[in-house]
Amino acid sequence: MHDEDNPEDGLHPLDELERNVLYLLTQPEDGQPLWSVEDIGREMETDHALTFVHALRRAGLVHMTSDGFVFATRAGVRVTQLIGHVV
Repeated sequence: MHDEDNPEDGLHPLDELERNVLYLLTQPEDGQPLWSVEDIGREMETDHALTFVHALRRAGLVHMTSDGFVFATRAGVRVTQLIGHVV
């Protein structure tokens, strides 16, 4: 039956937010922008930006400086080049 949601139909909500953070850090017109975690939180209207940044960092897709700035790694940039900014 098709009454149940198929887990493969979409991303988990947290995965979607992580993807949006990566897209924010890889805007094609901005080159490779540098964002503070606080600015990411304000832009995405969330208090959990650090959680998403840490997940992306563990995956090797972003770097975080000692003073709290975040930027995409080469791998993070390449992922978005390959798949594009798809929402």
